[in-house]
Amino acid sequence: MSLSGICDPRFRAVRDVFEKSFTDGEELGARFSFIVEGETVIDLWGGHADLKRERAFDEATLVPVFSVTKALTATLIARLVEAGKLSYTQPVAEVWPEFAQAGKAAITLEQMMSHQAGLPGFLEPMDPALWFDWDAICAKLAALPPMWPPGTASGYHAVTVGYLAGEVFRRVDGRTVGAALKEDVREALGLDLWIGLPDEQHGRVAELQRPKALPQFGEVTDPKKAAFLTPWAAPGGRSGADWRRAEIPSANGHVRGLDLARFMALLAGGDSPLLKASTVAEASRERIQGQDLVLPYVISWGAGYMRNVPNFFHGPTPTTFGHSGWGGACAFADTARHVAGAYVMNRQDVHLIGDPRSRRLIDAAYACL
Repeated sequence: MSLSGICDPRFRAVRDVFEKSFTDGEELGARFSFIVEGETVIDLWGGHADLKRERAFDEATLVPVFSVTKALTATLIARLVEAGKLSYTQPVAEVWPEFAQAGKAAITLEQMMSHQAGLPGFLEPMDPALWFDWDAICAKLAALPPMWPPGTASGYHAVTVGYLAGEVFRRVDGRTVGAALKEDVREALGLDLWIGLPDEQHGRVAELQRPKALPQFGEVTDPKKAAFLTPWAAPGGRSGADWRRAEIPSANGHVRGLDLARFMALLAGGDSPLLKASTVAEASRERIQGQDLVLPYVISWGAGYMRNVPNFFHGPTPTTFGHSGWGGACAFADTARHVAGAYVMNRQDVHLIGDPRSRRLIDAAYACL
């Protein structure tokens, strides 16, 4: 397998790990980027961007990263907090009055962002195409009773948190999350990141090779059903092009791998045009840790970020934060060592978080520091 890109000689072991993933048949196309103190020391890619293996996975390839999108959205919410337009401790209903229905008046922004609101999805049957109607989904969420007492536990809001956070963002900022990402990040900072992909960019997107098995969620419960285990738990009934065009700030980000790592590096390296270091610390500090009611893991949640403890899927630093995405993608920021990285790929695996491919690369990179 021939890889392209750059790899500082100090990190030769990482290149070897990456090559082995391809030769062992674990990858179709993939990219791994690792940034230390603002310097890109690893940016490697290889393989194919299509299932027929006729199109190279190259420097310009965009990859769907599913729930890694939540790290982008959490950061845009944090920008409103930094600007004094939001507070993590304020009730969501202060900016979204309809949200106060069904006993939700006291739910705070930080509880919502850390998956404590009790709204992981809908148990009642609905047309999965309804997810493409932003106002309809937000109205359903505003009227929905929590599935557990808010603030007592986390239960991963796999898709719904994007609508919850996105509606708060829209009501405060006036723009959608996708529009703000375009103006404040892609255009202002030159980072090739998208939530809502226009048609002219669709040709750059890598085709996904789906996993051959389903993730293991353990005992089936109502929160797990609502989040993942119904035919309407995620958007459906529309074309793949419609999915790419939509703005779903929890699930349908499309990124160039290096620019995802650069985004996280702006969070890892101190004050930046993206956020002040003090805001990053506040956004990423722990809001709750415990057995998640949806994901089969003990998880520590920040205000929209997945924290590294207690699983250490993103290297050895306890305070590292970021997010994983369905199928294996991940992005992380380590403020203690000023390190950041991203792994994107188009051959999906069954691991909900902590894909072994990314873990091997991240562990090898840290071992070279």
